[in-house]
Amino acid sequence: MINSLPSELVLSGLGVTSAIGQGKTAFSAALMRGDHAFRVMQRHGRQRGDSAFLGAEIGDLSIPDTLSKRLLQAATFSGKLALVTLAEAWEEAHLEGVDPQRIGLVIGGSNVQQREQQQTQENYANRLHFLHPNYALNFLDSDLCGLCSEQFGVKGFAYTLGGASASGQAALIQAAEAVLANRVDVGIAMGAMMDLSFWECAGFRTLGAMGSDRYGQQPALACRPFDANRDGFIYGESCGVVVVEKAHSARERHLTPYAALAGWAMGMDGNRGPNPSLEGEIHVIQTALAQAGLTPLDIDYVNPHGTGSLIGDETERQAIAACGLGHAFINATKSITGHGLSSAGTVELIATLLQMRNARLHPSRNLETPIDPSLNWVREQALDHRMISALKLSLGFGGINTAVCISEL
Repeated sequence: MINSLPSELVLSGLGVTSAIGQGKTAFSAALMRGDHAFRVMQRHGRQRGDSAFLGAEIGDLSIPDTLSKRLLQAATFSGKLALVTLAEAWEEAHLEGVDPQRIGLVIGGSNVQQREQQQTQENYANRLHFLHPNYALNFLDSDLCGLCSEQFGVKGFAYTLGGASASGQAALIQAAEAVLANRVDVGIAMGAMMDLSFWECAGFRTLGAMGSDRYGQQPALACRPFDANRDGFIYGESCGVVVVEKAHSARERHLTPYAALAGWAMGMDGNRGPNPSLEGEIHVIQTALAQAGLTPLDIDYVNPHGTGSLIGDETERQAIAACGLGHAFINATKSITGHGLSSAGTVELIATLLQMRNARLHPSRNLETPIDPSLNWVREQALDHRMISALKLSLGFGGINTAVCISEL
């Protein structure tokens, strides 16, 4: 699909929970300060023996009184974050007044409750008679759909979508296309929190994807996308929710949307592995721009995937340059939040929207020696910038490429 969109879509509500802050206000302020929460992870089930995996973990949650205590009690950590984060976006978008049959929910992420499943299997291995029946529900990713649809009364559709680290942005694309097709009036896209256990951390380290050997004793320095001394991604717990609908729908509820959703693209490399494709990234960038009716010069900000991987960052750098985007400001949200995996695309789109609304770009932590000094990096200091049109990139293992364009209203 490369033609201009037949109807104007807008992004009308946001919710975010991360290790640097819960809620849009706290999250935005922490981004601008360049706060971080990187350390040796402490959550039960993340370490074993002498392991010392680094990451950014969420602290105490503030639970809205409106949420069902019964549902929260039965929910996994990923489920609790889904409920809390959706509550923020739901309230901002005034969705209580929308016909529940006309609301759809797409949850980006697969295998997102691994740590709690691993803990349950270990804790009940020798006492199966005491296994809680909830396990038969919460080992399924669709349990998050059930929790959210029961709490908020969503009756249009709800399903999960697995796209590895591109899941959150792929969910937004699916939600947008459902609104355009008039399947629903409001599409909710969630990037679910992927709750890694020791086994997933060990697997990522064995693959060479997760850092850090170089900065194992200095967690604050370990997450450094696009820096010459990067050595892998650093995990960060997070969950993000974005509401998409047609402009007239938002106006009817007297909302002030964050931006227009101008164009998007998704494409595959035909590659099962973790290595990215320059051709695939260029293709989705060019397709998203064409759908949005934008030229590369119209884009004044790029929020890249930017994980800190050796080959990933270099391939993305080449794609940005090859598409004529070298003039646009670039910063790396993961340098502050860590890599949320399934939630990354949604959380980073939220970071982009908040920067657009505040006309200010957050810094990039640890970008001491950029791999390409000719690109227009935002480095150690936040800076003022009125963002007119932006490009958000999100990629995933298995050759998944996505790109989204947003524009100021």
